[in-house]
Amino acid sequence: MASKELIEIIRQAEKLTLDEQLHLIAHLAGKAGQVSQISMRRRPWREIRGTAPYPFLGEDAQTWISRARQESDESRLP
Repeated sequence: MASKELIEIIRQAEKLTLDEQLHLIAHLAGKAGQVSQISMRRRPWREIRGTAPYPFLGEDAQTWISRARQESDESRLP
């Protein structure tokens, strides 16, 4: 459900000219793009290493790799 503020902004936006509405859309899209770029930045490995519990998802890493390789090999066999 939309907030009261959002509903009011939409009402005000409907009163704008087409050019003003397009300018508003461009402005909001630009702001959203900036936020998503900031939140999607790649983190250095040193910053996140050790954050997952061992064994991750209850399975040893080498066991997981071996099983994944075996499943991949089996799916390729005719």
